[in-house]
Amino acid sequence: MSKWLITGGSGFLGINLIRALVEKGHEVVSIDIAPFTYSDMSDLIDHRIVDIRDRKTVDECMSLGIDVFMHGAAALPLYKKSDILSTNIEGTRNVLESAYEHGVKRGIYISSTAVYGIPEKHPLFEDDPLVGVGAYGYTKIEAEKIVHEFRDKGMTITTLRPKSFVGPERLGVFAIFYQWASEGRSFPMIGRGKNLYQLLHVEDLCNSIIMFAEHSDTDSINTEFNIGAKVFSTMREDYQVVLDKAGFEKKIKESPAHLVIFALEVLELLNLSPLYPWVYKTATKDSFVSTDKAEKIIGFTPKYSNKDALLRNYQWYLDNKNKFEKGDGVTHRTPWSQGVLGLVRHFF
Repeated sequence: MSKWLITGGSGFLGINLIRALVEKGHEVVSIDIAPFTYSDMSDLIDHRIVDIRDRKTVDECMSLGIDVFMHGAAALPLYKKSDILSTNIEGTRNVLESAYEHGVKRGIYISSTAVYGIPEKHPLFEDDPLVGVGAYGYTKIEAEKIVHEFRDKGMTITTLRPKSFVGPERLGVFAIFYQWASEGRSFPMIGRGKNLYQLLHVEDLCNSIIMFAEHSDTDSINTEFNIGAKVFSTMREDYQVVLDKAGFEKKIKESPAHLVIFALEVLELLNLSPLYPWVYKTATKDSFVSTDKAEKIIGFTPKYSNKDALLRNYQWYLDNKNKFEKGDGVTHRTPWSQGVLGLVRHFF
């Protein structure tokens, strides 16, 4: 069995990967700036509160006999720009430099399909142009460049570009939709909701991470891979299954896209928007990637469709909504503030 270092271990992806690794018998060292609050795993792993921008503490963790690392810690788009830049770029360099100096030659870096910007053609392939939107997209591209530097030094680092992933422990922007559904409200799409928009179940992402880490042909995986659901349809069709599950006979509603996007841009300037630009500027467009490369090289086959992923996440939300921490409203592990939508929802 291997010893893994997980950055961002207290987060949504972190805890799901930790559970999968522990079930397979691996040792786990988890680091995160936030406390580890999962009682089912707290006695089974070594968790340390670490800011990845602090190189000394990263070194202390990397010196524990690590075999492979998964670098998923990141400042998400609703963080301050300065934190996004320092965490996602400087923090990534710290993790990779530390791994290199401690002889950890195998790693997984979690990037994002945000690196493709707002493209006009689909599906997206790994060699398509990278045009990040906003500070977050920019930093993910810069971090991928750092990964290339360490590949040139002999490390094997697989970069994964997952679509938006959902599943147990996922809140963030999805909590807004799930709250509306559970309250018996309809839910507005930006535009008509007729666009194809691929998601991903976190279990499929975790399985792919482990598959890449265990793949014997290191040359073939020392590159970038898209990861997403295989089966998906339009946003209106996929999200409607949650309203159907809620049982109030409510529907996904369309809205005038240009007016809504303009309003969200104004709210963004006033720090009142519940969504960040990349979300609302892609919400009316097709957004899906090709996963052919991962399928061909490691045999990756997603288990869950968009509908499966949303329904399983919604059921988890219902089962746990009385336990949610208010938190800072900028991470995936806490519900995001609804901003002005908190008032608008009363009209649905």
